[in-house]
Amino acid sequence: MFRLLIGATAGVLAYRAWQYSRPSPQPQVRDAGPAQMRNPPRQWDMVDETADESFPASDPPGTY
Repeated sequence: MFRLLIGATAGVLAYRAWQYSRPSPQPQVRDAGPAQMRNPPRQWDMVDETADESFPASDPPGTY
C-alpha cells in the first residue's frame, strides 16, 4: 500500500511539473491604428482612434 501511495504521489508531482513547464500561448494582439488592420476603414477620425487604442479596456473613450 505504501508503494502505491509513493507511486501515485510521484505521478502527480511529475504531471504538475510538466504542466507548469509548458509555455503558455500568447494572445495575438495588434497595434492600434488603421495601418495595422487587415481591412482598414476608408474614414478614420479621432473617436475611432481613441476607441481602437482603448480596446480591450472596459471604459469608453473620453473624447465624446
